[in-house]
Amino acid sequence: MAATVLTVIATAPSAAMEPAVEAAGEALRRLGAAVERRLWLAPDLAADVPFDDLNPDQADAAARAALAEHFPAVAFDVVAQFSAERRKRLLLADMESTIIANEMLDELADPLGLRDKIADITRRAMNDEIDFVTALTERVSLLKGLPENALEEAGRRIVITPGAATLVATMRAHGAYAALVSGGFRYYSSRIRAALGFDFDIANELAITRGKLAGKVVPPILGRDAKLATLKRIAAERGLPLAATLAVGDGANDLGMIEAAGLGVAYHAKPAVAARARARIERADLTALLYLQGYRAEEFVGGG
Repeated sequence: MAATVLTVIATAPSAAMEPAVEAAGEALRRLGAAVERRLWLAPDLAADVPFDDLNPDQADAAARAALAEHFPAVAFDVVAQFSAERRKRLLLADMESTIIANEMLDELADPLGLRDKIADITRRAMNDEIDFVTALTERVSLLKGLPENALEEAGRRIVITPGAATLVATMRAHGAYAALVSGGFRYYSSRIRAALGFDFDIANELAITRGKLAGKVVPPILGRDAKLATLKRIAAERGLPLAATLAVGDGANDLGMIEAAGLGVAYHAKPAVAARARARIERADLTALLYLQGYRAEEFVGGG
Protein backbone atom coordinates (compact mmCIF):
# COMPACT_ATOMS: atom_id res chain seq x y z
CA MET A 1 0.00 0.00 0.00
CA ALA A 2 1.30 3.44 -0.93
CA ALA A 3 2.36 5.68 1.93
CA THR A 4 0.49 8.70 0.59
CA VAL A 5 -2.79 9.33 -1.19
CA LEU A 6 -4.30 12.14 -3.22
CA THR A 7 -8.09 12.44 -2.99
CA VAL A 8 -9.94 14.25 -5.78
CA ILE A 9 -13.57 15.25 -5.12
CA ALA A 10 -16.08 16.87 -7.48
CA THR A 11 -19.12 18.80 -6.31
CA ALA A 12 -21.43 16.54 -8.35
CA PRO A 13 -20.97 13.42 -10.48
CA SER A 14 -19.23 14.46 -13.69
CA ALA A 15 -18.00 12.80 -16.87
CA ALA A 16 -14.89 14.96 -16.45
CA MET A 17 -13.97 13.16 -13.26
CA GLU A 18 -12.08 10.21 -14.80
CA PRO A 19 -9.86 12.32 -17.10
CA ALA A 20 -9.34 14.78 -14.24
CA VAL A 21 -8.11 12.01 -11.95
CA GLU A 22 -5.76 10.82 -14.71
CA ALA A 23 -4.47 14.37 -15.18
CA ALA A 24 -3.83 14.70 -11.46
CA GLY A 25 -1.95 11.40 -11.41
CA GLU A 26 0.15 12.44 -14.40
CA ALA A 27 1.05 15.70 -12.67
CA LEU A 28 2.43 13.65 -9.78
CA ARG A 29 4.37 11.37 -12.14
CA ARG A 30 6.06 14.35 -13.73
CA LEU A 31 7.46 15.21 -10.29
CA GLY A 32 8.86 11.71 -9.85
CA ALA A 33 6.04 10.08 -7.89
CA ALA A 34 5.31 6.37 -8.18
CA VAL A 35 1.56 6.48 -8.84
CA GLU A 36 -0.68 3.47 -8.34
CA ARG A 37 -4.04 2.71 -9.95
CA ARG A 38 -6.82 5.06 -8.85
CA LEU A 39 -9.54 3.78 -6.50
CA TRP A 40 -13.10 5.04 -6.87
CA LEU A 41 -14.79 6.12 -3.62
CA ALA A 42 -17.91 7.26 -5.48
CA PRO A 43 -18.32 6.80 -9.24
CA ASP A 44 -17.60 10.02 -11.17
CA LEU A 45 -17.51 11.93 -7.87
CA ALA A 46 -14.56 11.01 -5.63
CA ALA A 47 -11.38 9.00 -6.13
CA ASP A 48 -8.12 8.17 -4.38
CA VAL A 49 -4.81 8.25 -6.22
CA PRO A 50 -2.26 6.35 -4.09
CA PHE A 51 1.37 7.39 -4.61
CA ASP A 52 4.89 7.24 -3.17
CA ASP A 53 8.12 9.24 -3.46
CA LEU A 54 6.60 12.72 -3.34
CA ASN A 55 5.86 15.11 -0.49
CA PRO A 56 2.07 15.53 0.08
CA ASP A 57 2.30 19.32 -0.13
CA GLN A 58 3.99 19.11 -3.52
CA ALA A 59 1.44 16.58 -4.71
CA ASP A 60 -1.43 18.76 -3.55
CA ALA A 61 -0.06 21.83 -5.33
CA ALA A 62 0.74 19.95 -8.54
CA ALA A 63 -2.70 18.34 -8.75
CA ARG A 64 -4.50 21.62 -8.10
CA ALA A 65 -2.50 23.35 -10.82
CA ALA A 66 -3.15 20.56 -13.32
CA LEU A 67 -6.91 20.52 -12.68
CA ALA A 68 -7.17 24.31 -12.86
CA GLU A 69 -5.31 24.28 -16.19
CA HIS A 70 -7.10 21.40 -17.90
CA PHE A 71 -10.58 21.57 -16.32
CA PRO A 72 -11.21 25.25 -15.54
CA ALA A 73 -15.00 24.91 -15.78
CA VAL A 74 -15.27 22.00 -13.30
CA ALA A 75 -15.05 22.47 -9.53
CA PHE A 76 -12.76 20.03 -7.72
CA ASP A 77 -11.34 19.73 -4.22
CA VAL A 78 -7.95 18.09 -3.79
CA VAL A 79 -6.20 16.88 -0.64
CA ALA A 80 -2.96 14.91 -0.37
CA GLN A 81 -2.08 13.17 2.90
CA PHE A 82 -0.33 10.18 4.41
CA SER A 83 -2.35 6.97 4.13
CA ALA A 84 -1.77 5.67 7.65
CA GLU A 85 -4.60 6.15 10.18
CA ARG A 86 -6.85 7.93 7.70
CA ARG A 87 -10.04 6.98 9.48
CA LYS A 88 -10.30 9.22 12.51
CA ARG A 89 -11.82 8.22 15.83
CA LEU A 90 -12.66 11.71 17.08
CA LEU A 91 -14.50 14.44 15.17
CA LEU A 92 -14.36 17.98 16.54
CA ALA A 93 -16.54 20.32 14.48
CA ASP A 94 -17.15 24.04 14.60
CA MET A 95 -20.85 24.88 14.42
CA GLU A 96 -21.51 28.21 12.67
CA SER A 97 -20.70 28.41 8.96
CA THR A 98 -19.53 24.80 9.23
CA ILE A 99 -22.15 22.39 10.59
CA ILE A 100 -24.83 25.03 10.07
CA ALA A 101 -24.83 27.64 7.31
CA ASN A 102 -25.72 30.48 9.68
CA GLU A 103 -23.85 32.87 11.94
CA MET A 104 -26.36 33.14 14.79
CA LEU A 105 -25.26 36.57 16.02
CA ASP A 106 -25.98 37.88 12.55
CA GLU A 107 -29.44 36.27 12.71
CA LEU A 108 -30.12 37.79 16.15
CA ALA A 109 -29.15 41.24 14.87
CA ASP A 110 -31.98 41.27 12.31
CA PRO A 111 -34.79 42.56 14.57
CA LEU A 112 -32.57 45.46 15.66
CA GLY A 113 -31.56 46.43 12.13
CA LEU A 114 -27.92 45.67 13.00
CA ARG A 115 -27.26 42.67 10.77
CA ASP A 116 -24.82 44.42 8.43
CA LYS A 117 -22.85 45.99 11.29
CA ILE A 118 -22.57 42.75 13.26
CA ALA A 119 -21.89 40.65 10.14
CA ASP A 120 -18.93 42.89 9.29
CA ILE A 121 -17.44 42.38 12.77
CA THR A 122 -18.06 38.63 12.40
CA ARG A 123 -16.28 38.55 9.04
CA ARG A 124 -13.23 40.41 10.36
CA ALA A 125 -12.99 38.22 13.45
CA MET A 126 -13.26 34.99 11.46
CA ASN A 127 -10.54 36.22 9.06
CA ASP A 128 -8.22 36.89 12.02
CA GLU A 129 -8.31 40.66 11.49
CA ILE A 130 -9.54 41.36 15.03
CA ASP A 131 -9.41 39.40 18.29
CA PHE A 132 -12.26 36.89 18.61
CA VAL A 133 -13.07 37.58 22.27
CA THR A 134 -13.12 41.35 21.67
CA ALA A 135 -15.33 40.89 18.63
CA LEU A 136 -17.74 38.58 20.46
CA THR A 137 -18.02 40.93 23.41
CA GLU A 138 -18.69 43.90 21.12
CA ARG A 139 -21.33 42.09 19.07
CA VAL A 140 -23.19 40.73 22.08
CA SER A 141 -23.22 44.18 23.72
CA LEU A 142 -25.12 45.51 20.70
CA LEU A 143 -27.92 43.02 21.40
CA LYS A 144 -28.62 44.29 24.91
CA GLY A 145 -32.35 44.47 25.56
CA LEU A 146 -33.34 42.01 22.84
CA PRO A 147 -36.24 39.85 24.08
CA GLU A 148 -35.29 36.30 25.01
CA ASN A 149 -37.87 34.92 22.57
CA ALA A 150 -35.74 36.33 19.73
CA LEU A 151 -33.41 33.38 20.34
CA GLU A 152 -36.18 30.98 19.36
CA GLU A 153 -37.18 33.07 16.35
CA ALA A 154 -33.60 33.13 15.05
CA GLY A 155 -33.32 29.39 15.64
CA ARG A 156 -36.13 28.76 13.17
CA ARG A 157 -33.88 30.10 10.43
CA ILE A 158 -31.07 27.60 11.04
CA VAL A 159 -29.97 25.75 7.91
CA ILE A 160 -27.99 22.54 8.35
CA THR A 161 -25.01 22.39 6.00
CA PRO A 162 -25.37 19.68 3.31
CA GLY A 163 -23.52 16.55 4.31
CA ALA A 164 -23.36 17.39 8.02
CA ALA A 165 -25.82 14.71 9.14
CA THR A 166 -24.12 12.07 7.00
CA LEU A 167 -20.67 13.03 8.27
CA VAL A 168 -21.69 12.65 11.92
CA ALA A 169 -23.81 9.53 11.45
CA THR A 170 -21.19 7.72 9.38
CA MET A 171 -18.28 8.45 11.69
CA ARG A 172 -20.28 7.46 14.77
CA ALA A 173 -21.49 4.26 13.07
CA HIS A 174 -17.84 3.34 12.57
CA GLY A 175 -16.95 3.96 16.20
CA ALA A 176 -15.87 7.60 16.24
CA TYR A 177 -16.83 10.13 18.93
CA ALA A 178 -18.35 13.38 17.62
CA ALA A 179 -18.07 16.71 19.46
CA LEU A 180 -19.53 20.09 18.50
CA VAL A 181 -17.48 23.07 19.68
CA SER A 182 -18.71 26.60 19.11
CA GLY A 183 -17.69 30.15 19.86
CA GLY A 184 -21.40 30.81 19.50
CA PHE A 185 -24.07 29.87 22.01
CA ARG A 186 -25.13 26.74 23.85
CA TYR A 187 -28.77 27.67 23.20
CA TYR A 188 -28.16 26.57 19.62
CA SER A 189 -25.33 24.04 19.97
CA SER A 190 -27.44 21.85 22.26
CA ARG A 191 -30.17 21.75 19.62
CA ILE A 192 -27.77 20.91 16.81
CA ARG A 193 -26.18 18.23 18.99
CA ALA A 194 -29.55 16.59 19.47
CA ALA A 195 -30.66 17.01 15.85
CA LEU A 196 -27.51 15.52 14.31
CA GLY A 197 -26.53 13.03 17.00
CA PHE A 198 -23.30 14.57 18.27
CA ASP A 199 -22.03 12.97 21.47
CA PHE A 200 -21.05 16.27 23.09
CA ASP A 201 -21.35 20.01 22.65
CA ILE A 202 -19.72 23.03 24.24
CA ALA A 203 -20.37 26.71 23.56
CA ASN A 204 -20.78 30.09 25.23
CA GLU A 205 -23.71 31.12 27.41
CA LEU A 206 -25.63 34.35 26.88
CA ALA A 207 -26.51 36.30 30.02
CA ILE A 208 -30.26 36.90 30.28
CA THR A 209 -31.94 39.23 32.78
CA ARG A 210 -35.71 39.54 33.23
CA GLY A 211 -36.45 37.93 29.88
CA LYS A 212 -34.02 40.07 27.90
CA LEU A 213 -30.45 39.69 26.68
CA ALA A 214 -28.12 41.46 29.11
CA GLY A 215 -25.58 42.24 26.39
CA LYS A 216 -22.95 40.01 28.00
CA VAL A 217 -21.47 36.55 27.67
CA VAL A 218 -21.23 34.47 30.83
CA PRO A 219 -17.48 33.93 31.45
CA PRO A 220 -15.28 32.18 30.62
CA ILE A 221 -15.56 32.89 26.90
CA LEU A 222 -14.87 29.92 24.66
CA GLY A 223 -12.54 30.90 21.81
CA ARG A 224 -9.52 29.55 19.92
CA ASP A 225 -7.57 28.34 22.97
CA ALA A 226 -10.62 26.66 24.46
CA LYS A 227 -11.36 24.80 21.23
CA LEU A 228 -7.81 23.50 21.08
CA ALA A 229 -7.97 22.55 24.77
CA THR A 230 -11.23 20.69 24.13
CA LEU A 231 -9.64 18.70 21.31
CA LYS A 232 -6.72 17.69 23.51
CA ARG A 233 -8.91 16.92 26.52
CA ILE A 234 -11.39 14.69 24.70
CA ALA A 235 -8.59 12.89 22.86
CA ALA A 236 -6.80 12.24 26.15
CA GLU A 237 -9.99 11.09 27.88
CA ARG A 238 -10.60 8.60 25.09
CA GLY A 239 -6.99 7.45 24.96
CA LEU A 240 -6.45 8.75 21.43
CA PRO A 241 -3.38 10.34 19.89
CA LEU A 242 -3.99 13.61 18.07
CA ALA A 243 -3.19 11.73 14.87
CA ALA A 244 -6.55 9.96 15.30
CA THR A 245 -8.55 13.21 15.37
CA LEU A 246 -10.33 15.28 12.73
CA ALA A 247 -11.08 18.96 13.30
CA VAL A 248 -13.09 21.12 10.90
CA GLY A 249 -13.98 24.80 10.93
CA ASP A 250 -14.03 27.97 8.88
CA GLY A 251 -12.82 30.80 11.11
CA ALA A 252 -9.70 32.07 12.84
CA ASN A 253 -10.85 30.75 16.22
CA ASP A 254 -10.74 27.25 14.70
CA LEU A 255 -7.09 27.45 13.65
CA GLY A 256 -5.67 26.00 16.86
CA MET A 257 -7.64 22.79 16.63
CA ILE A 258 -7.27 22.58 12.83
CA GLU A 259 -3.49 22.82 13.06
CA ALA A 260 -3.26 20.33 15.95
CA ALA A 261 -5.57 17.59 14.64
CA GLY A 262 -4.36 14.60 12.68
CA LEU A 263 -6.62 15.81 9.87
CA GLY A 264 -7.43 19.50 10.18
CA VAL A 265 -9.79 20.80 7.51
CA ALA A 266 -10.59 24.40 6.60
CA TYR A 267 -14.15 24.13 5.29
CA HIS A 268 -15.27 26.89 2.91
CA ALA A 269 -13.02 28.95 5.13
CA LYS A 270 -12.00 32.58 5.39
CA PRO A 271 -8.80 33.35 3.39
CA ALA A 272 -6.56 33.67 6.45
CA VAL A 273 -7.70 30.25 7.67
CA ALA A 274 -7.50 28.47 4.30
CA ALA A 275 -3.95 29.74 3.87
CA ARG A 276 -2.78 28.01 7.06
CA ALA A 277 -4.70 24.73 6.91
CA ARG A 278 -3.08 21.60 5.50
CA ALA A 279 -6.39 20.40 4.06
CA ARG A 280 -8.97 22.66 2.41
CA ILE A 281 -12.45 21.85 1.17
CA GLU A 282 -13.56 24.87 -0.82
CA ARG A 283 -16.33 23.51 -3.06
CA ALA A 284 -17.79 20.16 -1.97
CA ASP A 285 -20.16 19.57 0.94
CA LEU A 286 -19.24 17.97 4.27
CA THR A 287 -19.34 14.43 2.90
CA ALA A 288 -15.92 15.36 1.45
CA LEU A 289 -14.51 14.78 4.95
CA LEU A 290 -15.61 11.15 4.68
CA TYR A 291 -13.91 10.70 1.31
CA LEU A 292 -10.75 12.20 2.82
CA GLN A 293 -10.85 9.37 5.35
CA GLY A 294 -11.18 6.76 2.62
CA TYR A 295 -14.87 6.02 3.14
CA ARG A 296 -16.69 4.78 0.05
CA ALA A 297 -20.13 6.18 -0.74
CA GLU A 298 -21.79 2.84 0.01
CA GLU A 299 -20.47 3.06 3.57
CA PHE A 300 -22.23 6.35 4.25
CA VAL A 301 -24.97 6.41 6.89
CA GLY A 302 -27.85 8.90 6.73
CA GLY A 303 -28.93 11.12 3.91
CA GLY A 304 -28.10 14.72 4.75
